[in-house]
Amino acid sequence: MTDTPVTPLLDKVQIPADLRKLDPSQLRQLADELRTETISAVSVTGGHLGAGLGVVELTTALHYVFNTPDDRLVWDVGHQCYPHKILTGRRDRIRTLRTGGGLSGFTKRTESEYDPFGAAHSSTSISAALGFAIANKLANRPGKAIAVIGDGSMSAGMAYEAMNNAEAAGNRLVVILNDNDMSIAPPVGGLSAYLARLVSSRPFLSLREVARRISRRLPEPLHIAARKTDEFARGMAMGGTLFEELGFYYVGPIDGHNLDHLVPVLENVRDAAEGPCLIHVVTKKGHGYAPAEAAADKYHGVVKFDVVTGKQDKGPGGGPPAYQNVFGETLARLAETDDRIVAVTAAMPSGTGVDKFAQAHPTRAFDVGIAEQHAVTFAAGLAAQGMRPFCAIYSTFLQRAYDQVVHDVCIQNLPVRFAIDRAGLVGADGSTHAGSFDVTYLATLPNMVVMAAADEAELAHMTYTAALHDSGPIAFRYPRGNGTGVPLPEVPQRLEIGKGRVVREGKAVAILSLGTRLAEALKAADTLDAKGLSTTVADLRFAKPLDSDLIRRLMATHEVVVTVEEASIGGLGAHVLTLASDLGLTDTGLKIRTMRLPDAFQEHDSPQKQYDEAGLNAPQIVDTVLKALRHNSAGVEEAGVRA
Repeated sequence: MTDTPVTPLLDKVQIPADLRKLDPSQLRQLADELRTETISAVSVTGGHLGAGLGVVELTTALHYVFNTPDDRLVWDVGHQCYPHKILTGRRDRIRTLRTGGGLSGFTKRTESEYDPFGAAHSSTSISAALGFAIANKLANRPGKAIAVIGDGSMSAGMAYEAMNNAEAAGNRLVVILNDNDMSIAPPVGGLSAYLARLVSSRPFLSLREVARRISRRLPEPLHIAARKTDEFARGMAMGGTLFEELGFYYVGPIDGHNLDHLVPVLENVRDAAEGPCLIHVVTKKGHGYAPAEAAADKYHGVVKFDVVTGKQDKGPGGGPPAYQNVFGETLARLAETDDRIVAVTAAMPSGTGVDKFAQAHPTRAFDVGIAEQHAVTFAAGLAAQGMRPFCAIYSTFLQRAYDQVVHDVCIQNLPVRFAIDRAGLVGADGSTHAGSFDVTYLATLPNMVVMAAADEAELAHMTYTAALHDSGPIAFRYPRGNGTGVPLPEVPQRLEIGKGRVVREGKAVAILSLGTRLAEALKAADTLDAKGLSTTVADLRFAKPLDSDLIRRLMATHEVVVTVEEASIGGLGAHVLTLASDLGLTDTGLKIRTMRLPDAFQEHDSPQKQYDEAGLNAPQIVDTVLKALRHNSAGVEEAGVRA
């Protein structure tokens, strides 16, 4: 068990108001203790570590300089917010991170007044902070809005859309660009810090405003030239010309780990009449913890680990492969004999398995950054030119590109292949990353084919099937985590579009499963058989088009039909009910029940507990069947059903 760190100064800080009582000379010690506490906590819980370690000093400085929570601090994505949570009254619960009933791994409005805006997807912070700033301006209330956004998040168009509209906020809006890619590390140093303090200071701002007023009185050509000269000089010194063009006053870059640089610049910006301001801060992910600094991923996401050695407790090796790796490796093999196959991902190559493809086919793998809209339309262009693009995106991230799926892919009936990772519930990441809606939002679209893999072998078959499907768009979904342990096919099969399979024959009850609830459906069938209810289990494979022949046969020969899916209302169950209604199969007394995710955003917990809460495990399937037959768990005699 990890020893509790010794943190005498941090122990005195319960909320940021306590932090602001400290002398500036004490901030270095506080930041060191905050980093130690963050490492200790995450070693117990697992979670995101590297990003949080990179912003320890920035977090300390922001809460020291600004009057949070009245000044609204908005963290982009939020996976770097663990130090923020420790400083904002949640230290006593920090070792409950990402566990059932514990703290969220992201910012969350219902958790604290210091989390004014929840986030777990990227590039929303500037828009939200602009909303806070304009609301205060319209109501004539004091208070700044500060958005902290990473350089990766700046690859998304939404960040620039927000900046393009930010000028109206004036000095009420501050954007911190946290650049941890180190692409501009050389300018960070004493001279850069001096320039940052200089250009953010009141004398410089006042002088600049005087110069502006004078230049406005000059003839137009001279006025324009003076303005350009000012912007060019500042752009040459500090690289902020782009942000200036978007209406921001640019300051930086400055060393994000040097509190002697950070605090005075933040104080200058806080007090400036000029704005909106963008402060360019350069940090290092994993800073201050040697194992993280040495790791390729900077300990971006970790399981429990030993603080001294950094060794992660990943459990015994071996076991079934992760679904994303099955997809990536299968696609890489298929591409060996098909040079039309390309893979596109939006900043998640390892998370989607595209990294496996990229290792084998580097010129045909494209990571477009956090730009899902672009990824989908880029894939559509590839498809229109005869390629076979696979667009690998998490279910919740694909939501961000829905218009492109509709307008650029489906209406034009282009054969883009959507590999949808993180389908279903995702455990510790909670509702923000749960792939609950993709079956519903895709199966409603004309031209779209929607598949769901029941296990890793089925995923290999579906990847191959998608590769050969040139007549229109096709999607296949698979969950987070490892497969079930079934053997992987040496040669994948091409599945017949819209055809399911019966994996167990029975007579009284039919369970129609879509996706990886198939294992629970088979467990439920064992229990029902033991109760005298002979049960058929079908893996439908396709949510669209449905296997109408199979469904019709099972509805005609079974007393109860239950659909089971790890997706929201409006998905498989709704389509099966519509089919049954259209065919008049509901007129005969047939009992149909649909089991799906609840109409709620489920909190983070273990996947098993989440599916229990959702009512999608074997006992709940059994209970649904028995209730449909007006049975209780005592037996089947009351209904007089003969298996």
